[in-house]
Amino acid sequence: MQVFEDWNQKVKKTFNATNPTAVLTVAEAGNALGLSKDQMKLYVDKNKLTKVPIMRSVHRYLLLKSEIDDIVNKR
Repeated sequence: MQVFEDWNQKVKKTFNATNPTAVLTVAEAGNALGLSKDQMKLYVDKNKLTKVPIMRSVHRYLLLKSEIDDIVNKR
């Protein structure tokens, strides 16, 4: 039986394999801050966080883990 792998996790794994910059999915970043995925998207836009674009996808992006860690540590 084939095991389902979340598309965002698959993209993150591929990105991390080819780039030394640590990233998080929007959902992971939201969990770290206690926000839902939709709330996190608004938070990213409001606070002008760095969006790491994903090839072949206009609406999806990854977030820099370092920025999220800084926000969590300041809370």
